[in-house]
Order: sequence, then C-alpha cells, then structure tokens
Amino acid sequence: MDDLTGKCALVTGGNRGIGRAIALALAAAGADVAINYRERRAEAEAVVAEIKKRGRRAVALAANVASEMEVKRLVEAVESALSPIEILVNNAGISQPVTLDTLDTPTWNDTIAINLTSAFLVTQVVLPGMRARRWGRIINISSTAAQVGGIVGPHYAASKAGMIGMTHGYASMLASEGITANVVAPAMIDTEMIRSNPRANPKSLPLGRFGHVEEVADAVVMLARNGFITGQTINVNGGFYMS
Repeated sequence: MDDLTGKCALVTGGNRGIGRAIALALAAAGADVAINYRERRAEAEAVVAEIKKRGRRAVALAANVASEMEVKRLVEAVESALSPIEILVNNAGISQPVTLDTLDTPTWNDTIAINLTSAFLVTQVVLPGMRARRWGRIINISSTAAQVGGIVGPHYAASKAGMIGMTHGYASMLASEGITANVVAPAMIDTEMIRSNPRANPKSLPLGRFGHVEEVADAVVMLARNGFITGQTINVNGGFYMS
C-alpha cells in the first residue's frame, strides 16, 4: 500500500457531506488537500482549518467544475498553493429529485454537466501531470443509482452510470502508466442530500440504517493507497445492490 504522506489531493465538492469526510480522511492518511467548493465558503474554510489542525496543508478554492475555464484556473491555483495534484476525487454533484412528469431538458442538462462532465473536465486537466510523474489516483464518486435507478430520477442515474463507463475508459488506457481509476458508489448515506429526499428510507436497506460519510471515505483512502485496483466499482450501500 502506497504512503500518502505529502501527496496532494483535490476533492471537488469537498466542503460538506461525503466530500468533507473524504478530505479529512485523506489528510489523516498524510495527504495535503485542496477543497473545491462552488458556494458556502465558510464550510470549506472550516474543513481547511480542521486539516491544518492535523498538521497537513490545505486550501479552499471556489470554482464551478462544470466550466472548463474555471477548472483550468482551479488546478493552477491548487498547484500554486500546494503541489501538483496526485490524487483526484471527483465528488462534486447535485441531486434534483423529480417525477417523470416534471423531468425536463434543463434539469437533465444541469445534472449531466455538474455530475458527469465536471469529472471529465477536471480529470483531463490533471492527467498530464500524473502521466509525466507516472503515478496518479482518479477516484470518482458515483452512486448505486447507476446500477438500480435510484430514487432521484433517470437524469441522476444516467449521470452516475456515465461516471462508471468513463472510469473504465480511463482505467484501461492508463493502467500501464502507473495511474489507477476507480469508482466508489454509495447509497443512502446520511447527508443533507439524503435527509432532504422524502423517498429515502433506511428500512429499504438490508442493513436497516443510513450509511455514515466516514464509511465512504474509508473506501476512497483504500483506493488512493492501493496501486493494484483499477477499473473497479466499490459499492458502499448497506446491501442495497449486491455485485
């Protein structure tokens, strides 16, 4: 297992929920962490403060990762403040629960842009450095919705399924260069997103409870440290979908 001490990680959507837990877990494993956020700066700064208390470097940077121009500025800012990005966690995403009757094109386009296209944009900008160093970890946060449809809607399921296919593509093309690409697919994790969805019911899970954000973060750290796992989807879902 690789030592993450001094590695630079970028976590998109790292200011709250699963992203926050991932950022803190990577810092606990020795990494320096850039926290990307779009809004709610105070939350991002609070995560940075916690990381610095643990003796690691951290920075909070605002950017809309669905914008190619902003992504380029984000990566430049991370590498200026910390160091070249070696661990990328594409976690930024939105959940807009709708019915089939209310699902419209703008909702579809927004969801695909923020949940899927953003991961592509950030990965493409970070990859040249990883390839030059012949070491990198790309970890995409998908969802069990990619496998079973979920409770949000087809737009969300499609965006998360796209992440899995995209990850397979990167994994197969980068395996010989020391770069791994994997997916973590959570379901029913106790976050603001889940608590705001009235259809989320922990009794629907075999384990009978919502998951904890730290349980997702554990899987991310494992993938960051392991250089022999690539192209895989790690399900953290309380038994909702069994692969």
